[in-house]
Formats: sequence, C-alpha cells, structure tokens
Amino acid sequence: MNEINRSPTFWRSFPIFEEFDKDAIAELADIATYRKWPAGTVIFQRGDEGNYMIVVISGRIKLSLITPQGRELMLRQHEAGAIFGEMAVLDGQTRSADATAMTASEGYVIGKKAFLDIVTNRPEAAEAVIRFLCAQLRDTTERLETIALYDLNARVARFFLATLRQIHGNELPESANLRLTMSQTDIAGVLGASRPKVNRAIQWLEESGAIKRSDGIIACKVGRLHSIADPEED
Repeated sequence: MNEINRSPTFWRSFPIFEEFDKDAIAELADIATYRKWPAGTVIFQRGDEGNYMIVVISGRIKLSLITPQGRELMLRQHEAGAIFGEMAVLDGQTRSADATAMTASEGYVIGKKAFLDIVTNRPEAAEAVIRFLCAQLRDTTERLETIALYDLNARVARFFLATLRQIHGNELPESANLRLTMSQTDIAGVLGASRPKVNRAIQWLEESGAIKRSDGIIACKVGRLHSIADPEED
C-alpha cells in the first residue's frame, strides 16, 4: 500500500477529522505522505521537534516514557484508526514521549505547517480539532482517576470496558467479545501495576463471572464488569 487514500469516509474515521467537510478532507489527502515502520522502529523521541503528526492505518505503536532509572512507563498504544503526535504540532512544543512501532506499522504523516494552514483557514476544522483535544483531555482525566481511586480489579475492569467502547461505541451490548493485542505486561504499564498483579486481577474477573477466556478471545459480561468497575453504584 503506497497510495494516498482519498475517501472522505476513511479520513472521517479518525475522530479529529470526523467533522471536516469534503474540501478539508481533500486538502488533508493532498498533504499526507504514506510511511511504513518496521517493528522496533523509534519513530520519534521525547524532546524531538514536533513537526508532523501521524494517522495509523495498520500495526501497533506505543507512546512511552523512560525514567532516569531505566523503567518504561507506557502511556498509550495506538492501532489502526488512531492519531498521535498532534499535540506538539498544535502547541509548538517538543515531543512529550517516545513513539515506537511495536509491530510492522503503516500510516500517513501530516506536516505541521500544512495542517495548521488548513485549521487556520477553516474555522469549522479548528472547532473540530478543539473538540477532539477536549475529548482527549477528558480521557486522560478518567485514566488518572482510575489509577488513583480504584483498586486493581476495578482498574482492569475499567480497562476492558474502555477497550470495548473503542470497538462498539459508548452503547455496549450485554455481552461482547474482545481480542486483546496487548500483553499483560503492556496492560500493567498502562494501569500502573506489575504484570503478576494484573494476571491475578484478570483471573479474579474470570472467577467472578465477568469474563471468560478461550483461544485468545475474552467473552465479557458488560453488566458484571460495570458493577466491578464502579462498585459504589451497586
């Protein structure tokens, strides 16, 4: 795959662009550059100049921080349909984290100046970007709340529910299947816990009837997960 996808439906599948009109989408396609990154590629590092952002069309890319002691803190993992690097593009600051391809990945690179020209000249595009950034901030607030206020069983339940919402939207069915692409070590990094503790929490969720694992598929009972994720609501 090395041609630019010009379908409005494709570009609007990325939340930051979903309210862009047809002309803005056409401009996006004009400024996008196709790229691919082999597994293990460091795409950018914390402190680098933020002169482009990336939309992911395949693979898996992690954003992480390395502490002075050499410990890695995973912030997010991005797969097809995600966008990252937009913060440095929009605020003019340097990169706030490292980005590394965990698997062979593909995406489109969108340059800073060309994208800012679109946003500056199209008020409706600027409003869409603002709404996207507000949604990102709300998501970050929820993640911090989860780590600070909930025990690990609840945190893992909330993680499963958040992942299900990425697939099914906010209105979840009573039961839904989930195939995780993240390892337990990766989940532990996101939730601020150790892998053994995350493993025990997943086992506890299974014993409590909230999930059932089989051949890499996690069958989720959404109501039970909700009751564990927010026990005060019982």
